[in-house]
Amino acid sequence: MAEPDWREHLYTLVAAIPPGTTTSYGALARQISGASARSVARALSQLPEGSRLPWHRVIRSDGRIADHPGRAEQTERLKAEGVFIRS
Repeated sequence: MAEPDWREHLYTLVAAIPPGTTTSYGALARQISGASARSVARALSQLPEGSRLPWHRVIRSDGRIADHPGRAEQTERLKAEGVFIRS
């Protein structure tokens, strides 16, 4: 398991993702000691509603959006930034 404050590190990394770009859960996990892509996805899924973090810029390593309740919102936010995702 990652160090106790790994979520804060994750949130810092996510906050730094520039508009119009994406990164993957795995790419973020590789920057956090002991984290996995799955733990990163879980942490982002638990953000409170209305979070200002650009969680929508984090996608699967194959370039698709993960299947989750916020998928439609994520797609729309990315399109608004000029990012079009494979289906």
